[in-house]
Amino acid sequence: MARYTGAVCKLCRREGKKLFLKGERCYTGKCALERRAYAPGQHGQSRKKTSEYGLQLRAKQQAKRYYGIPESQFYNYFLTAERKQGMTGTNLLKICESRLDNVVYLLGWANSRAEARQLVNHGHYTVNGRKVNIPSYLVKAGDKVAIADSSKDSAKIQAVLETNGARPVPQWLDKAADTEAKIVALPERDQIACPVEEQLIVELYSK
Repeated sequence: MARYTGAVCKLCRREGKKLFLKGERCYTGKCALERRAYAPGQHGQSRKKTSEYGLQLRAKQQAKRYYGIPESQFYNYFLTAERKQGMTGTNLLKICESRLDNVVYLLGWANSRAEARQLVNHGHYTVNGRKVNIPSYLVKAGDKVAIADSSKDSAKIQAVLETNGARPVPQWLDKAADTEAKIVALPERDQIACPVEEQLIVELYSK
């Protein structure tokens, strides 16, 4: 299935919660959900009773949209999470959280996860000294992530660093410098900001 290319603010309104798909704009009064806190479309303001399946589906859609992951890839992550020790839902979010595009966004090196995917595709970042242009690349504890030397003087990268330089960084990431960071460990559930009930996703896929 092709990646969604429409207005991302509609996705937040459909889910009824902020998914932070437009980066810093989501923290301001310009956020579409602040101005129109109902689902888009002709029947968006009508009351609807949500079934158990509907709640599970919405949780899955929220997680997919939050990280920008296609359905087939997200399901493969679930299968991987199921095979790991521990709680499947937490394992699933850990996998999503350790994607390179998500790490780049959390470090403040991109304004949104969508922009992070694009910048990773263009080869602006390295992992352990080697350029990686695959947004879904999964980092591991101990990996060192950095902005490539050839990209440090880029006007785009400089603008992003200036805008997001003060953004708080999760504890599982050690941002030693503006352009370098280390993966201290994979995050625990309380260190993951994804606003979903992951157990509902597990219940959906386990049917």
